[in-house]
Amino acid sequence: MTRPYFLVQTVAATVLALATLVRAETLELTTATITEIQAAFDAGALSSERLVELCLARIEAYDKTGPMLNAVITVNPNALQRARELDVERRRSGRRSPMHGIPVVLKDNYDTADLPTTAGSFMLAGSIPPDDAFVVAKLREAGAIILAKLNMSEFASGAPMSSIAGPTRNPHDPARSPSGSSGGSGAAVAAAYAPIGFGTDTGGSVRGPSAANGIVGLKTTHGLLSRDGIVPLGLSFDTAGPMARNVEGIAIVLGVITGIDPADDSTQKSDGKFDTDYTRFLDPDALRGTRIGVARDFLENDPDVDWVIEASLEAMRAAGATVVNVSFPEWLLDSERKFYDAIRHREFPVQIQEYLATLDDGYPKTLDEIVERSMKLPSRNEQGFVPNPSRWNLMKRELEAGSLEDYEYVSVHEHALPLVRGIIEGILNAEQLDAIVYPTSPRRPPQRDADPGTSNGGRSPVRLANMSGFPDLIVPAGFTGTGLPVCLSFLGPAFSEPRLLGLGYAFEQATKAHRIPVHTPSLRGERFEYQPLSTQP
Repeated sequence: MTRPYFLVQTVAATVLALATLVRAETLELTTATITEIQAAFDAGALSSERLVELCLARIEAYDKTGPMLNAVITVNPNALQRARELDVERRRSGRRSPMHGIPVVLKDNYDTADLPTTAGSFMLAGSIPPDDAFVVAKLREAGAIILAKLNMSEFASGAPMSSIAGPTRNPHDPARSPSGSSGGSGAAVAAAYAPIGFGTDTGGSVRGPSAANGIVGLKTTHGLLSRDGIVPLGLSFDTAGPMARNVEGIAIVLGVITGIDPADDSTQKSDGKFDTDYTRFLDPDALRGTRIGVARDFLENDPDVDWVIEASLEAMRAAGATVVNVSFPEWLLDSERKFYDAIRHREFPVQIQEYLATLDDGYPKTLDEIVERSMKLPSRNEQGFVPNPSRWNLMKRELEAGSLEDYEYVSVHEHALPLVRGIIEGILNAEQLDAIVYPTSPRRPPQRDADPGTSNGGRSPVRLANMSGFPDLIVPAGFTGTGLPVCLSFLGPAFSEPRLLGLGYAFEQATKAHRIPVHTPSLRGERFEYQPLSTQP
């Protein structure tokens, strides 16, 4: 009787072991969602401290060595200690939010009271602002860890380089541009320096880098997120925007940073319209029964991009969407850049002066002073600062653009911007559309060091979203024949983030087009096998 009983026990143990093995989950750092990371935290297979160590290892491997992405300006020296504290807090009282213990990287125009905020300019090197930006404070309250401040187009305009750190490189092809002005954020998120990054978008600066680096990005509705503590470029258009490797990441982090901010009047527009949990709108079947308008004004600039977009439209049709062609008026496409410049170029000199007034003595206080100091850096100096003539020349034009009281600014602000909103709303309503889609960048990312006079070419719709104030969600759609990413934009009316996130999530699940860049592959130790708590005996 002993032998059969022993056999029964052995078989039972084997079956249990096999069942446990079947139920085991695998977490790969470069592709993991925040939900998967939190499950690994809960199962004890991963800690926030270990996650931060892995992220720092990727920065060390790929930022100043290897492909030399040069996406990072400052690493937070206290990130590991903060991760340890949050691990202790998790064990003691549970997590604060879905962002508890998650590393976040910030474009270096977000104020951080414990780290310099330079806006990518050598003239602000070492500048410690008086307090955190509203969004940064909300991230910290949610338990997120500020891991690093990132390279950017200087003062958020121009080529993806700064005088304080030089150019950023694209992890899919270091000879290609990561786009700007949030180029460091795009490259860092694509290279898995952190699960979440932040950029700002005044005229495409979240969306261009999202497209060039093959990640998800969200240009939020004007007024959904506070800009308090973010170095301004043009407050009529400025928006904060999250960037991630998947739509779920955008939905999770967006929910912890919304809210009315008395220091930013624009957020009053979001009263009653913002949400604190956007994950509830993530529906893999969200495309079924929808009407999607494809703006063909922005095709026929690059055959590889066009092919990916056509394949994307087929995927949406297969998922149950009806796709119809739409067009923007020719006169609007011919005029939109002039409308944009009439506002943006006049606002920057005034609004940057207001920001500079909050900084310590020794830093420039006006745009005139910035231009004057720029003339004193004709070549790389001993600190590694480099000239950025294209941005500094633009500053001269901004100084000469005119005032906020002149007739052109007032006319465009009071009449042209409502006109743009009316046109987009009219297209959406007339065709009964859930969203308008288009290639975020009509052409593949250009060469990083393209000669003057060359351009990415083709019309681009991105500034229309800024002038209307409408949200624009960017989702990876595929790749060119040479492995460069192509992304699709989902444009909707004001405060339609819930709908856009649902559509983008359904598209993402149908296509699964995200890939880790070939120049920043997984490192040893980034793969974990664990048993979720729900299946542990």
